[in-house]
Amino acid sequence: MGDIGDRSGFDLVVTNGIVSSIEKLDFLVAVCCSPKPPHQAISPFSVLNIYPKPTSSVTYDYRFWRIRHPVRSAIYKPEIGRLVVGWVTTSEYLLFEVLPPGNEIGIKDGKISCLGTSLPRSPHTQIIDAKGGMITPGGVDSHVHFAQDNSPTGDDFTTGSRSAIAGGTTTVIAFASQLKTEQSVLPCIEEYHTRAKDQTYCDYGFHLILTNPTPNIMRTEMPLLIEQGITSVKLYMTYEPLKLGDSQLLDVLMSARTLGFTTMVHAENSDIISLITDRLEANGHTAPYFHAISRPQIAENEATYRIISLAELTSTPILIVHMSSEIAMKHVRKAQTRMLPIHAETCPQYLFLLSERLKGTPQDEFAGAKCVCSPPLRHDPKDLEAMWRGIANGTFTTFSSDHAPSTYDHAGGKKLGIKDGIMRYRDIPNGVPGVETRLPLLFNHAGTKPNSRLSIPRFVQLTSSDPAKLYGLEGVKGNIAPGYDADLVIWYPEKEFEEGGVEIKQENLNHGVDYTPYEGMKVGNWPRLTVLRGKVVWDRDSEGIKGELGDGRFLKRGLGKIVVGRVGDGVQGMLDGERDFWA
Repeated sequence: MGDIGDRSGFDLVVTNGIVSSIEKLDFLVAVCCSPKPPHQAISPFSVLNIYPKPTSSVTYDYRFWRIRHPVRSAIYKPEIGRLVVGWVTTSEYLLFEVLPPGNEIGIKDGKISCLGTSLPRSPHTQIIDAKGGMITPGGVDSHVHFAQDNSPTGDDFTTGSRSAIAGGTTTVIAFASQLKTEQSVLPCIEEYHTRAKDQTYCDYGFHLILTNPTPNIMRTEMPLLIEQGITSVKLYMTYEPLKLGDSQLLDVLMSARTLGFTTMVHAENSDIISLITDRLEANGHTAPYFHAISRPQIAENEATYRIISLAELTSTPILIVHMSSEIAMKHVRKAQTRMLPIHAETCPQYLFLLSERLKGTPQDEFAGAKCVCSPPLRHDPKDLEAMWRGIANGTFTTFSSDHAPSTYDHAGGKKLGIKDGIMRYRDIPNGVPGVETRLPLLFNHAGTKPNSRLSIPRFVQLTSSDPAKLYGLEGVKGNIAPGYDADLVIWYPEKEFEEGGVEIKQENLNHGVDYTPYEGMKVGNWPRLTVLRGKVVWDRDSEGIKGELGDGRFLKRGLGKIVVGRVGDGVQGMLDGERDFWA
């Protein structure tokens, strides 16, 4: 193979590993399909996912139009003067860069400078020999809650980011939360900058939780935030201190369409939850398990359908966060097949945990509080399988942790849910830890073995490359290619498998709380090394945390990219141009 990038003057060379990237390396791809896809969707194919060779004829779930078409052929044409790196197939398979052993990654000034073989070394070049390893881009966790006012016993930016790098995540996007009484969002942004500055082990950015979208905020302050690199907002359809009504949601969506910021939505029907909660309490059903009873799937299903309808009406891309319901997921899938730009996220707790956990233990019924989160853990293993199908078939664009823990054994933590000896689930702080275990849990099910649930490329897509695209970090994070930050994770799947895997234990984790809901689970692998901008910040078999407080930088993000569907189409049941009278 030939080299791609600048071949001179490396600070660090990573050699001998199998490199699993997710994006183009300077080539164009044309695809011939049957039936023919929409012509509007063919032009974006300067970027494609390249999957390992399957063992039988497959169909590919297109990232740009999300409709299944049998692939007839794939033709590549290298850019003049550049060579394509990777395994290229030209019959029934689309292309994904999985570079075989012997390839090297040259790093200079914190950036990937070159991919090639036999890269030159100087006496000062550091070498990482990844023989037998798999190299993936550093994880991008686009949904974490650090230093939140409603979780004073949870992780701050120091403990949360330390936990992130130990689990292979090099970038987190946390939330800066506006209070409903605040007439400006600028003070809260400034406050969160203060909380994070020089206090992180990994790179970070902010989303804005928008609870009071005044006309001045939407017209004047949101453009300022975009200039500052804060290009995404989160909206709530539940929780009294946070929720917006439909008219407010519509106003924000129309502003998002105009300004281009990414809109995240927590979709649960607030009135359904309030009614059930009040009646459960009146009947004395207040133990942690009843948290799951109070937030049935229909609450998520209705809100999901409603926010998709509002997004379609305004022609605005959205991301529905932490999905847990199969019916809600089907609403998303149906919208995607209609080319609507509806993105979706799920989290580890909805793949691995059931509501049975909320019942606690014979010794401590309240221990179920450790697993109180919203949406809640669902009841049936079939619910977990449904989320796995969404992982496999492309419904989910991102796989995030929703890391939002509180200390369990603390009067100001989860035990806020005990008053005068009586358990009250409605007072338990919501959220579970997960930023450190997110990648190992999913990587455990990725690969080419018969029981693998997803490919390594799909793993990279969900945990790194698509979050980077969606949240304005493309070109910086989420890819192993020249010009990108040298954020890498080195795994040794075969070695770990032979040794029986790794057991998740609270005592081995690096977060700032006193439990993990995944205690005792075994995973086949754990990141051996985490590299942040060319610096080894985690070495599992040596000191553990090798990074230093302050290694992390604030990421000034650009506008996000639509990963699924497209904007500009009409609305079902409306005449062409009808929306133009008012939009």
